[in-house]
Amino acid sequence: MSNLKPVYSLSICGRLTLELHSLNNEGGEGNQIITRTVAIVDTAGNVHKVNAISGDMFKHIQAEHFYLLARQDDLPLCAGCRTFRAERILADEEFMRNLPDTDAEAIDRLLERCALEDVEGTLIASGRRSIPRKSVAEFSWVVGLPDKVRTESYFHVRYAKERAGEDVSQPIFHRPASSGIYASVANFELARVGFNDISQTYPLDEEQRLQRYRAFLMSVLNAYIEPAGAMRNTQNPHILNFEGVVTVSYRVLPAPTISPLADDYKEQVQAIAAALDKDNIVVRPFANSAEFAATMQSIVNDTKPFRLFERGA
Repeated sequence: MSNLKPVYSLSICGRLTLELHSLNNEGGEGNQIITRTVAIVDTAGNVHKVNAISGDMFKHIQAEHFYLLARQDDLPLCAGCRTFRAERILADEEFMRNLPDTDAEAIDRLLERCALEDVEGTLIASGRRSIPRKSVAEFSWVVGLPDKVRTESYFHVRYAKERAGEDVSQPIFHRPASSGIYASVANFELARVGFNDISQTYPLDEEQRLQRYRAFLMSVLNAYIEPAGAMRNTQNPHILNFEGVVTVSYRVLPAPTISPLADDYKEQVQAIAAALDKDNIVVRPFANSAEFAATMQSIVNDTKPFRLFERGA
């Protein structure tokens, strides 16, 4: 572990090309499924309505990949997270029944008990107590570039075989499919893996932190390789390309981000990194999904989570 370089934070800024997907919908009206759109403003002040996938959706995709890796690698999971329940730690009756008196002790016990709650964040709500654990991950909306994304609606009918004497109907419905280039921004505070924000200490040893760190980075990679979401049983998206930059900070400085909605986002990220600390903030461009996978895999293999100061140290 001594040869591994410590990473404080990591960010991803990229343009993801998805074809014929329906990953995030708002619901339905009658027999029409409505796709999600958002309003954005370009640098000239013009307003555009574009198709979008919420950051909540991508966070859930990444969390599910982490859960699967945690089960595979035998990382600790609380009773709720072992079955990927929405209640998570709140469904762990033993933990909630023996909740420590102080918030700092409660977070210590949470971090020791569950790797998923450590990296994905949670809220321990018990009576009048509310103890937050902030996520390591921050995902933006994944938004279509103006004039480079389209959504069409396609006619479908549910087939029903006729039987004598039965009133058989064949309901029709309209299903959307979107294709285009999407801007994605994500930031990961990797120094906070296993870190208690209240006591400003690490209750975990470095080997435990490294295991969670590696599983977390692999879950981020997997989220871009296999984005889950609505209607994937018959509208699994064609992932045509992913290009952008991975920025890694090796000291207490943020890994800078610029939205890929800007055409010069790569150059801006590189200029900010050079202005902050060209020796300790490294920008690694990737031209396609294969290069992105190779970049992330090399970071997994060659780095470890940064260790912040500890109170009293």
